[in-house]
Amino acid sequence: MKVTFVSALLAQFILFGYASAADTLARIKANGAIRMGYYASSAPFSFAGADKTPQGYSIDLCQRIAADVQRELGLKQLKTQWVELGAGDRVEAVRAGRIDIECGTTTWSFSRQQLVDFSLMTFIDGASLLATADSGIKRITDAGGKRIAVIRGTTTETALTAALAKHKLQVEVIKVDNREQGFAMLTESRVDAFASDRFLLMNTLASLRSSKPLRLMDEDFSVEPYALALPRDDARFRVAVNRSLAGIFRSGEIARVYERWLGQYGQPSLLLSALYYVQQIPE
Repeated sequence: MKVTFVSALLAQFILFGYASAADTLARIKANGAIRMGYYASSAPFSFAGADKTPQGYSIDLCQRIAADVQRELGLKQLKTQWVELGAGDRVEAVRAGRIDIECGTTTWSFSRQQLVDFSLMTFIDGASLLATADSGIKRITDAGGKRIAVIRGTTTETALTAALAKHKLQVEVIKVDNREQGFAMLTESRVDAFASDRFLLMNTLASLRSSKPLRLMDEDFSVEPYALALPRDDARFRVAVNRSLAGIFRSGEIARVYERWLGQYGQPSLLLSALYYVQQIPE
């Protein structure tokens, strides 16, 4: 009898503790602060501005979400605590509870969804190659015998491996820790190409100084749906975040966010426009 009572008490304690840990909105309201993580090397989606504050497309969306959460909780003030993250610890920071939401260029994948939840999609991109012009790489099938750098542990690494295997290409894949390292290897001719998301490569191509001409590959070898990483099993917080994003899509505010950060690259693609349209979820 004692064992049964203690077991029941322990089960209640575990359930209560789990629910409390997962109630992100309650914690935000109690502390008057929301913790947002960002990767400072993913311009124009998330980066540190001249004044060292987070800026970019994803940052803009997260700031609007914070304002909506503040209104939903009835708070006079809500402090945003920004936490800078590395490429390899973005998902882990959410899983471990160090941040409430990750605002960057994280691709929604099933392997990651085993660790965290995700918001509605915020963008859709594809992985491509930024290559030296003399490498002759115009499409993935031209990569045979070349050296390609890619950030370890990313969905791009997985997609690149699959694409090379599909086309039976022998390529020397060099794994790096971050984009800066990959770009440095490319400009120093230690690799023939660097694999990453197309928009990030486009931004780099526009701003990177290189002694050798660089060109962006004509095609993508994967689909990369971006979404905001959220704590698992916290439906209230996920609904609050998605309600805010859906409102941004319905109101057309997303067009202003896109124009501010991505307008220099042209109008949204038909695929991206469709993503904005179908995610105008009604109340």
